[in-house]
Amino acid sequence: MRFLLRGLIASVALGAAFSAQAQQPSDSQITAMVEALRRAAPKSAPGLYSEWGVTPGIIPSWSKQCVGSELTPEQFGNSPERARETVTCIARRELNKQLRATSNNETAVRSVACWWLTGQYTGCNIDPQAAYVARVLRFYQEARPQQSTPNASPAPSPSPSPSRTLSPSPSPSSSPTNSTP
Repeated sequence: MRFLLRGLIASVALGAAFSAQAQQPSDSQITAMVEALRRAAPKSAPGLYSEWGVTPGIIPSWSKQCVGSELTPEQFGNSPERARETVTCIARRELNKQLRATSNNETAVRSVACWWLTGQYTGCNIDPQAAYVARVLRFYQEARPQQSTPNASPAPSPSPSPSRTLSPSPSPSSSPTNSTP
């Protein structure tokens, strides 16, 4: 009986390990997410930094976590390499969380896009947030055309780009629109 119980526990542990491993985002998923966020960002937005449109308050915390030193918004904005490294690190963290939570590539991408804009994983189902999320998903899918997922639905038709004059609702999470880590 003990042997059977040990075998069952080992099987469950191995299954959980393989399941968690399978839900880790691949490098191509991370690259596609980072590129989608960059392409969906407004091209000219006062008060936002880098090609990804990151608000200044979150930059020191994110850069410390991801590149090992706090960057000022100006340093972040003037260093495309460090900005990309930081955004990639944060996108990997968030996509990993959402893939584990949803086991669905499209849902995870939509959740990360919503979080990137508002600090919340949900609630981006009306414009202009919905239009932004749709753009991120479309750009993500364009970056990964060979990687369609069985649960993914077709990309929605293009919508107008959201204005960065949006005032995302404050939240305690660490989205680019918030200043807490």
